[in-house]
Amino acid sequence: MTYTLAPSAAVAPAPDAARFLRLVLRVDSVSTGVMGLVLVAAAAPLGSATGMPVAFAVAFGIFQLGGAGCLALIAGYPVIPTALARTVVAVNALCAVGCVVTAFAGFVPLNGFGVVFLLIGALIVAVYTALQYTGLRQMTAATG
Repeated sequence: MTYTLAPSAAVAPAPDAARFLRLVLRVDSVSTGVMGLVLVAAAAPLGSATGMPVAFAVAFGIFQLGGAGCLALIAGYPVIPTALARTVVAVNALCAVGCVVTAFAGFVPLNGFGVVFLLIGALIVAVYTALQYTGLRQMTAATG
């Protein structure tokens, strides 16, 4: 008995339902990485301008570099796991709130420029959070 395999019909790949989310994750990754590098490399001058202690700036920069790496990894998955996308949205939301709390709580001796610096950072992270949430909703709506 001989078996032959008939050529299968060409199946077009499904459109990437996570395309928008993937783009936002990549942009967030790059901007977070750049900011992390700036915080680490220019901790002393940035500290002078903002009132931020050098050790805090370096630690915050290292945290951002790690986050940038995580965002890049998630964006590179062939299929973005919904749980990871939800985690990104939650962590970014917490980071935005954390920046606002840090700006006003007084446990970091920021000057006026330092407060504005952190509030701008919180705003940027909040925008990424909203965009990532939108991408997550698009992705989950397309898959089920």
